[in-house]
Amino acid sequence: MLNRVRSAVAHLVSSGGVPPPRPKSPDSPNANSAQPASLPEAPKSPPARSGSGSGAPAKTVETRTSFSRPTFLQLSPGGLRRADDQAGRAVQSPPDTGRRLPWNTGYAEVINAGKSRHNEDQACCEVVYVEGRKSVTGAPKDPSPSQGLCFYYWGLFDGHAGGGAAEMASRLLHRHIREQLKDLVEILRDPSPPPLCLSSTPGASNPSHLVAPQSCWSSQKEVTHESLVVGAIENAFQLMDEQMARERRGHQVEGGCCALVVIYLLGKVYVANAGDSRAIIIRNGEIIPMSREFTPETERQRLQLLGFLKPELLGSEFTHLEFPRRVQPKELGQRMLYRDQNMTGWAYKKIELEDLRFPLVCGEGKKARVMATIGVTRGLGDHNLKVCSSTLPIKPFLSCFPEVQVYDLTLYEHCPDDVLVLGTDGLWDVTSDHEVATTVDRVLSAYEPNDSSRYTALAQALVLGARGTPRDRGWRLPNNKLGSGDDISVFVIPLGGPGSYS
Repeated sequence: MLNRVRSAVAHLVSSGGVPPPRPKSPDSPNANSAQPASLPEAPKSPPARSGSGSGAPAKTVETRTSFSRPTFLQLSPGGLRRADDQAGRAVQSPPDTGRRLPWNTGYAEVINAGKSRHNEDQACCEVVYVEGRKSVTGAPKDPSPSQGLCFYYWGLFDGHAGGGAAEMASRLLHRHIREQLKDLVEILRDPSPPPLCLSSTPGASNPSHLVAPQSCWSSQKEVTHESLVVGAIENAFQLMDEQMARERRGHQVEGGCCALVVIYLLGKVYVANAGDSRAIIIRNGEIIPMSREFTPETERQRLQLLGFLKPELLGSEFTHLEFPRRVQPKELGQRMLYRDQNMTGWAYKKIELEDLRFPLVCGEGKKARVMATIGVTRGLGDHNLKVCSSTLPIKPFLSCFPEVQVYDLTLYEHCPDDVLVLGTDGLWDVTSDHEVATTVDRVLSAYEPNDSSRYTALAQALVLGARGTPRDRGWRLPNNKLGSGDDISVFVIPLGGPGSYS
């Protein structure tokens, strides 16, 4: 009965109208990612993207946003209802008919088993053209496309405490990246080392307007084109997070999200991760990690250092020190193992009254939490997140900056079975890197190298393998262990085979 009610609600929502437009915001990137533009109009929270109809009152915006799924899935209203069915948990992929994703990328997703009301993951796959800003040389720009740059973009966004942040990031983050790259088009197209300093003199008539590094610094640091792209990605993540902070009330940007982004530009793949999603390359059977998880355990020392430097962020409720377990009042004056922001090992200290406070970082593995609340330490959003029954904000401890790893595609001869696998934590919680590599070999070997559907089949196999099958009142893997009850989203990006990467 509950599932029928959910399906009925999904049908009503998905067949409803388009919400009224929101007021314009000069800080939102332009809505058309394929066309260069200056600064954009404010984002709209679309309804379920396959729906149509008459206008709907503004109060329905939040509910409708929570139903949206990636546009490239091309879900009908019936497909949207199936995608939202937590009892059946049908795997969703782009249809076989019609235009395929860039590079014949494979994608598959499945909703959670009841962890949240809807699927809070989002995904984006785009080809984005970047037109440079007015030439820094002051000369007229040739408007031909050859003067710009194109990049390929894939993004997975794992939402928590609501789907608003993930939905917004999936629509806008690549546009922020495009805006950051506009200043670099001319520099990236020039094979010479990038200038360390740009003159502010307008109207220069030749490339000498780009001031040589020596004129700014007595000792020169090596700066590469690659590091400029990394910096553009990092700045884009920060600007996306700032936009969420500004618009979180008016645009129903609830919760936060982890973000895992891949960009292909000028022969290199940039993998940017902020959260606990992960990416690995499988190349000739070899496993190459391209990201790492950011959790209270992996970032313990950064969190403790911030708590040590700014104790006001801890209030009178938390201590920045870590102990093997919660300190008891009866242990005052005794010596107990501890570690602080400078330590990787453990030592003994005398227990004082302040040590009875709750630790800033507590728990282990998937149960590790910051301020007993959140299990990830990097991501976008979470601007309203506070400690339970307290006014203490948690956002100061959460970083929006990604770690970016770079892989040069031109250094290797890739075959059609070499792939980059992106997955939200719903995949990695129950699937090891080795198991993913085994699935890659098993599935791709069953298809011809030029079969464009092989990567979608692989993404589906990875999602099905992590989800399991319904058995014994739950979802079970073949070894009878619990399958993933979380939302699962997977991209499979081929690094060789069809297509040119020049």
